Amino acid sequence: MNALLDAGVDDGKAPIQEALEWLLDREISVAGDWRQGSLQEEPGGWCFEYRNDYYPDTFIPFADHNAMIDPSTPDITSRSIRALLAAGLDPREAPVRRAAGYLLRQQEEDGSWPGRWGANHIYGTGLSLRALGELASPAARDRSDALARALRRGRSWLVRVQNGDGGWGESLRSYEDPTARGRGDSTASQTAWAMLGLSAAVRARPEPRESGVARAALDRAAAFLQERQREDGSWYDRWWTGVGFPGVFYLRYHGYAQYFPLAALAAYRRLRSGSRG
Repeated sequence: MNALLDAGVDDGKAPIQEALEWLLDREISVAGDWRQGSLQEEPGGWCFEYRNDYYPDTFIPFADHNAMIDPSTPDITSRSIRALLAAGLDPREAPVRRAAGYLLRQQEEDGSWPGRWGANHIYGTGLSLRALGELASPAARDRSDALARALRRGRSWLVRVQNGDGGWGESLRSYEDPTARGRGDSTASQTAWAMLGLSAAVRARPEPRESGVARAALDRAAAFLQERQREDGSWYDRWWTGVGFPGVFYLRYHGYAQYFPLAALAAYRRLRSGSRG
């Protein structure tokens, strides 16, 4: 839905309305065991699993994977910030400010952020830049030096690791080998994650010299995606870019190579036209 809306599909017609009804039907409206010890009084929200209302987002206890519970991560935090802002929360309120502080603290020395549910630093950096970019927008009014520095460092890292073919790629080895960060054959999904992050950083901080370099990188990335789009309009990723448990098992989310490139090209088009969309 996000990708279709970004690309200009009418939100009052199918398939958006049909998908909206599907989502509304699956919002959790019953109280399960999660309520014991929870600060949340009423049920609400959606779980990752299908129809698991009583135990939302409680996966099998993967104790042998050293992950009985999920720790805080930059990618989920970034998505949460954007969701809270989209829902109308003031960026100066404590939940957003605390989440932004967490993101700033988690930025690596090289300027990237790690990714938990997508491989890896390209995913984490792209999402973090999108969240911080929204916080740095005129509407959010956060013009702090720390935020500007984080955006600049993240943007520079993505530009540095762009492949010669215009795309981005990162091997799953990067979860075990730091030298593999941002290195690997280009894929459609990872190229899209980088494009979305770069586009957000440029919109938030359009310094002429640095944004010019980032815009040139975006031009090459857009060409990469256009050249590799298949006749039926889809893309194909040869390499897996989804993550189950780092160092244990990985996944191929077939949708990753479809909706992320579409959203990235839409963001690129808005940036080129000067529209915030």
